[in-house]
Amino acid sequence: MKTVALRLLPALAALWLAAPASAQLSVDVTGQIQTDLRIAVPPMPAQQSVDTPAGSTDLLGQKIAEVIAADLKGSGLFAPLGPAGVQAPTVPEVTNPVFARWAGMNAEALVQGFVRSGGGDSQITVGCYLYDVALKQELTRQGYVVAPRDWRRAAHRCADLIYSRLTGESPFFDSRIAYIAETGPKDNRVKRLAIMDSDGANHRFITNGQSLALTPRWSPDYKSIAYVSYVGKTVRIYIYSVDKGSQTAIFETTNATFAPRWSPDGRTLLFSMASGGNTDIYKIPATGGRPTRLTNTPGINVGGSFSPDGSRIVFESDRSGGQQIYVMSADGSGQKRISFGGGRYATPEWSPRGDLIAFTKIAGNFRIGVMSPAGGEERLLTNGWQDESPTWSPNGRVLQFFRTSEGRGGKSSIWQVDLTGVNERHIVTPVDGSDPSWGPLLQ
Repeated sequence: MKTVALRLLPALAALWLAAPASAQLSVDVTGQIQTDLRIAVPPMPAQQSVDTPAGSTDLLGQKIAEVIAADLKGSGLFAPLGPAGVQAPTVPEVTNPVFARWAGMNAEALVQGFVRSGGGDSQITVGCYLYDVALKQELTRQGYVVAPRDWRRAAHRCADLIYSRLTGESPFFDSRIAYIAETGPKDNRVKRLAIMDSDGANHRFITNGQSLALTPRWSPDYKSIAYVSYVGKTVRIYIYSVDKGSQTAIFETTNATFAPRWSPDGRTLLFSMASGGNTDIYKIPATGGRPTRLTNTPGINVGGSFSPDGSRIVFESDRSGGQQIYVMSADGSGQKRISFGGGRYATPEWSPRGDLIAFTKIAGNFRIGVMSPAGGEERLLTNGWQDESPTWSPNGRVLQFFRTSEGRGGKSSIWQVDLTGVNERHIVTPVDGSDPSWGPLLQ
């Protein structure tokens, strides 16, 4: 998909070239203001109804608006009005809104746009405009040219544009999740690798379940997924190529092995392996080769995650008697404990911003929390029965994790929560889900 400055409606070209005026409308992401911003999202009109492989441009205009509204609502910061039950604007109104109409609905912001296609298999163009209703000002605009099958990506990009303009934060909707899809009884679970969009759409199973798949992680370039596979006593670390639909084993052993994690440059993988009574963290080239051991202490060392600049690694270790969080340099030196609260700590992961480390806190129940890389400012964000394995959104504002319900028949499902701990959302999957991995923003 490419982003373009729209010039497809000749009568609107002069308006397009005019820079939007600055305005003060914004959304608080800290949780101090509890009222969601009321934002109107009517269906997007088509300049002309044209059939495409993904449906008519009229239908796509409705669907795109639905995805935009769902993205904004799912962030926990917006209260969308529409598109259901809201009349679509005319094409001229897209760049010349009838603000009185939207003010009458108590909308504070307005999203409008259009869909245009040359017909058949040709690309479609989606225009996206954001307005401040009270000030009657345009805040931002952008256009997206995509294949008809990629209309959802245009919708996510529009939602990202709106989110970023109104919050001042980086976008995250146009991204993907890898996770483990689980079926079958608890004592004989089938665990398959699966991928989906950040909102659960475009779901696809990657492995067939004949082997046990665990702990997936996207590569920084989105081309590959690293995961662990168990077949009998043989354990392999695979790199699955998403584009090619093929995979390569880069490491094989009969020792318990888990949690491969990419370096920021995509050249190295961390993983944990049990050997000789200890479990230690190793690194290995992403192309395969001989692993290098980074920890060498009695006990269990698990779950390495690189800092965004690749200089440090956060991991968990029970060397002090219980699971705690430690950091070390990328070469294994300077190992230092940073967690000192009550209970145990597991599955640490460094924020893509570098400012926080997410973790699972085990103290009676399992909860998702964050702390600073120095170990202070600990905050717990969830309070479920068993919430674990956090993974960061591309902008470092939201965490996905999996939640297991109580009882012998407990179900696992994918959830997300933002850094306020208030905005929690269930991500619907076709079957039970665990071990989510949130990839970077798509390009």
